Amino acid sequence: MPALTTYSTRISPDWVDYNGHLRDAFYLLIFSYATDALMDRLGLDSDNREASGHSLFTLELHLNYLHEVKLDTEVEVRTQIIGHDRKRLHLYHSLYKIGDDLELAGNEQMLLHVDLAGPRSAPFSEAVLQRLQAIAAEQADLPAPAWIGRVIALPPEK
Repeated sequence: MPALTTYSTRISPDWVDYNGHLRDAFYLLIFSYATDALMDRLGLDSDNREASGHSLFTLELHLNYLHEVKLDTEVEVRTQIIGHDRKRLHLYHSLYKIGDDLELAGNEQMLLHVDLAGPRSAPFSEAVLQRLQAIAAEQADLPAPAWIGRVIALPPEK
């Protein structure tokens, strides 16, 4: 299975900045909607959140702006499960122009399953864990994204 297409949209005028390209904050909005779609696919949708009192919280994320995205560009997010345990999910979202394989931006995330009553960390339900394991197994042969595991730092002075 290739990376899942989790979200698609057209870049609207109110998302474009004074440089004529997608404003940095809206990249994250697009990736956030892709995370919501993945949550739905895993069974962590609004009905489940209401019934179980559990959800996903973002612990950390990294966003890489690789190529400009202009007004009216139709884009899609492809999502790859990098890893998981009983409480955490490590994923990578890639942004592409629909019909193209040039990665425009990448977003690595570490998410935590949370009991909202605490809030405190909680294990995934068996049903969610099984869905997560199935997607991860289907994506097992995908190469690791080039932009994961990066650290922000200035290069050493010469």
